[in-house]
Amino acid sequence: MYKRVLLKLSGEALAADLGFGVDVTRVHEIAAEIADVHTMGVELAIVVGGGNFFRGVAEQAKNMDRVSADHMGMLATIINALAVQDALEKQNVYCRVMSAIEMNQVSEPYIRRRAIRHLEKGRVVIFAAGTGNPYFSTDTAASLRAMEIKADVLMKATKVEGIYSADPVLHKDAVKFDQISYMEILQRNLRVMDMTAVSLCKDNDLPMIIFSMNQPGNIRRVIAGEKVGSLVTT
Repeated sequence: MYKRVLLKLSGEALAADLGFGVDVTRVHEIAAEIADVHTMGVELAIVVGGGNFFRGVAEQAKNMDRVSADHMGMLATIINALAVQDALEKQNVYCRVMSAIEMNQVSEPYIRRRAIRHLEKGRVVIFAAGTGNPYFSTDTAASLRAMEIKADVLMKATKVEGIYSADPVLHKDAVKFDQISYMEILQRNLRVMDMTAVSLCKDNDLPMIIFSMNQPGNIRRVIAGEKVGSLVTT
C-alpha cells in the first residue's frame, strides 16, 4: 500500500523490559520485522529516539542547561541507530546511519539527496541525532525527515495500540480512535506525539499511523493496508 515509509522507533522500544540501555534480543526482534518488510520492496527510513539513555526534558536533566541536555539526547540516538544498524546487517539488510550531527567515523552526515538515493538503491536509512537542533524532539525530526524524503506515511511504533482519549494505563475507560484528524489531536491536547510534529504533518498533509510495537508483525500489517492502530489524516 505504501512505497516509501518512515518508521519512528522510540528509545524505550529498544530497551524493552530493561528500562535502560539496549535489549539486544528485542533489537534483533525488531530488526527481523524490518527485514521482513524490506523483502516486500518497501523503501524504509527509520528515526530512532534516545529516551532509553537520556532525554533532555526528563527529571535527570532538570538542573542542566536545556541545550546541553538535548545534545546529550542526540548522542543517545546515535548509540541506538548503531545498534539497529548492526542488527539489520545481521539480517542481511543493507543500511546506512545518517546523523544530523557530523560524526564521520561512525555515520554519514545527513544529506537529503544522498538519503533519497540510498532508499532508491534499496537500503534502509536510519536517521540519528534528531534534527541536529536543541528544543526539537525526535518526533519532530521524524515528521521533518518524512517530508524531506517524500514518504507516503509516517508510522510511529509505541507501547499502546493507537491514540486514546486519555492515557489507557491510567484511565480504563479511555476510548481508542481508529481514525482522527490532526486538528482534533491538537484541540484535545492528546500527547501521543509532539505537538510540533503533528502541526508539521497537518500543514503538509502527511498521514500518520500510530500503532503498537508489542504485537509481532504489526509493521507488515500496517504497510499492507490492514486497519492497525490509529490513522491520522486531515
